Amino acid sequence: MTAHLGATALAAGLVAALLALWSWVAAARGGDARTARRVTWLMLAAAAGACAALEWALLRHDFGVRFVADNGGRDVPVYYTVTSLWSALEGSLLLWLLVLSSYAVLLARRAPARAPHLHAPAMAVVSAVGAAFFAVALFAGNAFGRVTPVPSDGPGPNPLLQHHPAMGVHPPLLYVGFLGMLVPFAYAAAALVTGDTSSAWITAARRWTLVGWSALSAGIVLGAWWAYAVLGWGGYWGWDPVENASLLPWLTATALLHSTMVQTRRPTLRLWNLSLAGATFVLVLIGTFLTRSGVVASVHSFTQSPVGPALLAIVVAALGGFTALLVWRSDRLGADVGIGAPVSRGTALLANNLVLLALAFTVLLGTVYPLLAEALSGARLSVGAPYFDRMAPPLGLALLLLMALAPVVHWDGDTAPAVARRLALPVAVGLATVAVLGVAGRAGVGAVLACGLGAVVVTGIVADLAGRLRVARRSGLGWIAATSKALGGRRRVGGLLAHVGIALAGVAIAASSSWTVANEQQLRVGDSISAAGVHARLVDIQRRRTGTGMSTRAVLETPRGRLTAALTFFPKRGVLLSSPAIASRPSGDYYATVVQVADDGRSARVRFAVDPLVPELWLAGALVAAGGVLAGWPVRRRRPPVPPVTIPAQRELVVVR
Repeated sequence: MTAHLGATALAAGLVAALLALWSWVAAARGGDARTARRVTWLMLAAAAGACAALEWALLRHDFGVRFVADNGGRDVPVYYTVTSLWSALEGSLLLWLLVLSSYAVLLARRAPARAPHLHAPAMAVVSAVGAAFFAVALFAGNAFGRVTPVPSDGPGPNPLLQHHPAMGVHPPLLYVGFLGMLVPFAYAAAALVTGDTSSAWITAARRWTLVGWSALSAGIVLGAWWAYAVLGWGGYWGWDPVENASLLPWLTATALLHSTMVQTRRPTLRLWNLSLAGATFVLVLIGTFLTRSGVVASVHSFTQSPVGPALLAIVVAALGGFTALLVWRSDRLGADVGIGAPVSRGTALLANNLVLLALAFTVLLGTVYPLLAEALSGARLSVGAPYFDRMAPPLGLALLLLMALAPVVHWDGDTAPAVARRLALPVAVGLATVAVLGVAGRAGVGAVLACGLGAVVVTGIVADLAGRLRVARRSGLGWIAATSKALGGRRRVGGLLAHVGIALAGVAIAASSSWTVANEQQLRVGDSISAAGVHARLVDIQRRRTGTGMSTRAVLETPRGRLTAALTFFPKRGVLLSSPAIASRPSGDYYATVVQVADDGRSARVRFAVDPLVPELWLAGALVAAGGVLAGWPVRRRRPPVPPVTIPAQRELVVVR
C-alpha cells in the first residue's frame, strides 16, 4: 500500500509540474497567475507525499519495498533510519524534489517589485526543471519498487553514513545550496526570453543566490568536517570527484555575486553575468550527474543505474537551451560601457572573477578528464590529489591578494599612491606575520604567504572600519550611532564577515596542509608514539560487540586527556570502518586512528597526528555562511507616514423664521 501511495505521489507530481509549466507560460502571456500558484503548491504536496511514504516504509521496516530492503535495518537507530532516505540514489531524488518544490512555492508567492515581468517566465523555467526531475524519479529511479520474496531484515545504510550526526544536515544543506542556484538560472533565462538584459534580473535573484550560496558554503564545510571526523584518513578534503562537484558551483556563484555588483552600478558585463548564472546551475546538474550516475569512483557517489543517462539528458538540455537563448538574444545584450578606470573596484572585481573561473576550470578539468579520456580512447586514467595540490594553491593566493586589494579601491577610480597609502598598515602586518613564521622555522613558502595575505585581508577590514568609525565620531555621533554608521548596514556587515571567513579558511587550509605532523607505528600496550614533540601512550586495547558489528578500541593517553579510537567491522555490509579520536584546542587537533589490530589483541598499528589550526577552518565556515545569510536577510522597509486627513469643520445651520 505504501509503495502504491508513493508511486502515485510521484505521478501526481509530474502532472502538477507539467500543469504548472503550462500555467506559468499562460501567465507570462497575460493570464492569471493565481492558478499557476495553486498548481505549484500541488508540486510541493506531491513531493512531500512521496518523501513521507518512503519515510513511513523505512520506519515500519516494510522490507517489501526494495529501497527499504537495500537500505533499512531493524537495528538501525531511528535518527539514521530517517536520514537513510537520502543515503541512497532513489531516496535522495525524493529529497531533491522536496527542496526543489519548496523553492518553487516560495518563489511563486509574489513577483519581485522591480522585475514583475520576469516572474512568470522564471517560474516556467523552475517548473520545467521540476517536471524533468519528477520524470526521472518516477521512470528511472523509482524508490517504490517491490521485492519478492520479502526479506526479514535489511543491511541498513552504509556504515559511513550512520556514525555522525552531520548526516542529517549535510546532504539537505547541499541540496538547498544546489537548488538555490536554480533561481538565478531561471531569472537569467527569463531575462533572455523577454529581451530585458538590464540588471532587473540580478535584483530579483540576488537574495535567492545568497541563500543558495550560504547553504552551499555551510554544506561544503560540514562535509569536510564529516570526512575529518568519520572517514579516519586524517584529512578533510581529498579532491574527491564528488567533493569537487560541490566546489565548482560555489566558485562560479561567488564570481556571480561579485560581478553583478558591477552591473548594478553601470551597464556592463551583461553577457558575462548571464553566462555565469547559466554555468552555475549547469555545474550543479553536472555534479548531480557525477554523484548519481556511478561514473566516478567515490565514497560519496551512488551505484550505476538508469538515472545516469536521464540526468545526462537534463544536463545537455539545460546547457543547450541556455546557450541557444544567449545566441538568440545576442542583439539585446547591448554594448558595454566599460568597467571603469584601470585602478577601480570594478577592475579588481573582474580580476577576482577571472581567478575564480580559472580555479573552477582547473578543478573541472581534473575531475572530468578521466571520463573524457575513457570515452575517447578507452584508457582508464586518474587525476589524483598531486595535480590539484600543485595547481590550486597559486590561484588561492591570487584570490587572497585580490581580497586585500578590492575593498580599498574606490568604485569611481583611484590613484596608485592613494591605494598604497591605504594598504600600508595591512601590508606591514602581513610582512610581520611572514617574518615571525620564518623565524619560527615554518616551512612551505605557499603556507607562509597564505598566512601573510590572510593577515593583510583581516587587517585591511579592521583598518577600514576604524577609519569609518573615526569619521563618524568627528561628526558628533555617539559610540553606538557611530559604530552603526561605520559598519554600513546589514549587507555590508555580511560581506565583511564572509571575507574574514574566507581569509581565515585560507590560513587554516594552508597551515593544516603544510604543517601537519603524523607518525604511524605498531604499538603494544604501554608503548608510546610521538608527533611534533607530543607523546601519546597506548594504555589499553578493548574489544566489544555492538548492535551492528565488532569494535576494537585503542585507548591513548595524551597531554589533553585520553583518546579512544576504534576499528569496527560491519558484517552485513562487509565494511571495516576506522573511527578517529580527536582532541581540539584553538592551536590545533590531536588526531588518532587505529589502522590494524593484532589477532591476539595485545598490539595495534596506530596513526597519531598533530593538525594545526583545523578548528579555525570550522569557525571560518560558520563565518562565511553567517555572512551570506546576513547579507541576504530581507530588510523591512518602513512605509512612509500617511499624512493626516483634515476634515473641514461643518458650519452650524441657522434657521431664521
